[in-house]
Amino acid sequence: MWREPMDPYRLGLVATRIHYFQLVARLGSIRQAALVLSVAPSSISRVIKQLEDDLATPLFERVRQRLRLTSAGELMLYHARVSTAELNRASSKINELHGLRRGAVSVAIIESVARGLMPRVLSEFWAHHPDINVDIKVIGSRQACNAVAEGECDLAVAFDVQVPRSVRKIATVNLPLGVLAKPGSRFARKKELKLFDLSGERVILSDNSLMLGISVEDAFSRSLIELTRRARTNSIGLMVEMANMGLGTVLQTRVGIEHEIAAGTLRFVPLRDPKINPRRLMLLARSEKEISDAASAFGALLAEAIEALRN
Repeated sequence: MWREPMDPYRLGLVATRIHYFQLVARLGSIRQAALVLSVAPSSISRVIKQLEDDLATPLFERVRQRLRLTSAGELMLYHARVSTAELNRASSKINELHGLRRGAVSVAIIESVARGLMPRVLSEFWAHHPDINVDIKVIGSRQACNAVAEGECDLAVAFDVQVPRSVRKIATVNLPLGVLAKPGSRFARKKELKLFDLSGERVILSDNSLMLGISVEDAFSRSLIELTRRARTNSIGLMVEMANMGLGTVLQTRVGIEHEIAAGTLRFVPLRDPKINPRRLMLLARSEKEISDAASAFGALLAEAIEALRN
């Protein structure tokens, strides 16, 4: 029989005022927090005001219609996250007294991983551990790394981030950039491309890593090859649609276009050039002492899937 993993909020282990404070800090808006919690904005305002009065210092300041944390608020948020993370771990450990039949895993991933790799890993994981809950956040690479560093998530999959000491790298794979080419197009007939093949093209880049766009444009500049950047977007889905409609030359890794490649609607043609560095896809995790058995098991499957991308 399935049992929902224990939630520190529902169990009353986290005070309401801290729960409200963390949500307002994340959303930057009392009104948005009220919508999420299905309570009146005045109730949240009252709780936050009482917390500030008890601490004798403001936790938020209003900047351009949004609430921003003060220095005291930043300090409170850091310790609130640490405490909540510890309670989450305790809940998971208690669940794991029953083995891997129960438990919870939290993962932060980028959109490209959500489109193909993650569903495959979930399918395999739940075939063996059907009652373990997996919470998934789809966010940017830097935010995903921060989610692990700050104890919000057990695991993260991200591109091209600088990893802090508190975070472990479980798996890393270098993936070449390439063009998403429609069948029958001039690029689709090639096995690989050089920089000069893209001269004069209107290029569409991913902004998951701003350094990616800078490095590509710098490489073209050093090669004296004209590059026109038509667009930059953080949506892999939008890039795929633009490639399908022939709106520009889309540069991306093959991660996130697995369905299109399998269906034959797009081809991935790698860009092989010493002036263009490959992208690094990394699986990140909390320290071994802080991670649950359920998260370790899920991380092992994710690592296998990422390592398989080398082939």
